[in-house]
Amino acid sequence: MTSAPPSPPLVVRRSSIRGLTRRELPFVPVFAQSVAAIAPSGTAAVTPAFVIGAAGGGASVAAFLAAALLAWGVAFVIRPMAQRLAVTGGLYTYVAQGLGPAVAVPVGWSAIVGYGSVSVAGLIAVGTYLDQMAVTAGIGGFGGTATIVGLLLVAAVIAVVLMVRGIRLSASATLLVECVSVVTVLGLMGYLLTRGGHDVTAGRAFAWHGGTGNLAMSAVVAISAFVGFESATTLSAEAHRPFRSVPRTLMWTPVAAAVIYLIAVCAQAVALAADPGAATSSTPVTELLLQDNSRLLGAVLDLGVAASFFACTVASVNALVRVLFTMGREGIAPAAAGRAHPRFHTPAPAIVAAVGVVTGCAVVYLLSGAEPQDGIRSFLTLSALGYLGSYLPACLAGPALLRRIGESSRRITILGTVTAILLGILMITAACSTQSGNAVLVTAYAAVLLASVLFTIGLRVFAPDRLRGIGIYDEPQHADLLQSPVFR
Repeated sequence: MTSAPPSPPLVVRRSSIRGLTRRELPFVPVFAQSVAAIAPSGTAAVTPAFVIGAAGGGASVAAFLAAALLAWGVAFVIRPMAQRLAVTGGLYTYVAQGLGPAVAVPVGWSAIVGYGSVSVAGLIAVGTYLDQMAVTAGIGGFGGTATIVGLLLVAAVIAVVLMVRGIRLSASATLLVECVSVVTVLGLMGYLLTRGGHDVTAGRAFAWHGGTGNLAMSAVVAISAFVGFESATTLSAEAHRPFRSVPRTLMWTPVAAAVIYLIAVCAQAVALAADPGAATSSTPVTELLLQDNSRLLGAVLDLGVAASFFACTVASVNALVRVLFTMGREGIAPAAAGRAHPRFHTPAPAIVAAVGVVTGCAVVYLLSGAEPQDGIRSFLTLSALGYLGSYLPACLAGPALLRRIGESSRRITILGTVTAILLGILMITAACSTQSGNAVLVTAYAAVLLASVLFTIGLRVFAPDRLRGIGIYDEPQHADLLQSPVFR
């Protein structure tokens, strides 16, 4: 582990992240970034049914409660860093300031895996659920790989336009889409919970299946429903009051998501206990609605899920490109990644490149003949590994940064250590899982981490100045000071 980079001057003439909008975003778009990144409505319609099928309704409630507490613990530990640094690199920059550049590079690569993989899953989900909506509604010409690919390509183009035109526009659009999706999905969850014909006892609906291994794996799946809540940290340099809006977002997003997920878990546990056959479907909730001859409600659910995953894709790419933008400014990524659009003040080259790669991965996967639902699950699992791989060092970086600046906190140190240990246990559990295809995902993620370590060693040997320069953030500028003789 290397020492943290030397402290920059207290006041600078020009910010290291110049080119982006600075100190303009109000609280709502910042909050929208984190909410959209976790896609609560889409996840609420997809993830709980998988956990219920594996471990039962009671274990699912316990798993989501534990995941919510763990996510909140991560938020509590990284909040002090968000209260002191305005960054575009998110956890990557926090770790650079707390644990040093050599640790930060693998964290940055891990974060890129997380944001990129969930974006691929999001695009596949958009195409899949829009196509399924058309089939459910009885529209001809849909129902196949070609239409799914066509729909996701259209979604990718729309996403690029929104993101290039400005973070305020894309954040506002994602918030509107997610709000409508949440209302839609919660309404349908309420319908499933209260519809007639349920002769299900609480003991049957919330039974536990399997042993501790199933519960541990269920917790891994459940925590994947919360990842992305920290993505607002990548907007802190653009936020109007970053040291207030970003910490608030970090603390409240896991809470809001937990409420939505617990409602969804309870509703689906009751519905699936009454109709166990639906659990074998690739889309259990839609199957439950179709069995009630509710084709319209099934189509509405598919539209809500597709909209939620579209918002998730936009938010995740927004976070991804800001990490790339930071790396570009630091000289460890291509210089083009660190350029901003002169009119819209967004990292346009990084946006176009990132969406191109994400879309290409989604299209290649679908054209290989694989099932779309398998792709969604696989890329979401890979993204969870990427997120957990960045959360764990961040939990250690928080106490380290506070010690470095002389503001050490015993509470943050204890909570950061405990949370990091729990995250490590979750990662080991996920790596050792016997779930189909899991070994390939773990191997792919391990290969990325190995490559990042080799890249870091290369920087240390051939470009030590670049390595030492990692960790830039939005420093105070002369223009920020009061225009009085004392500060001139």
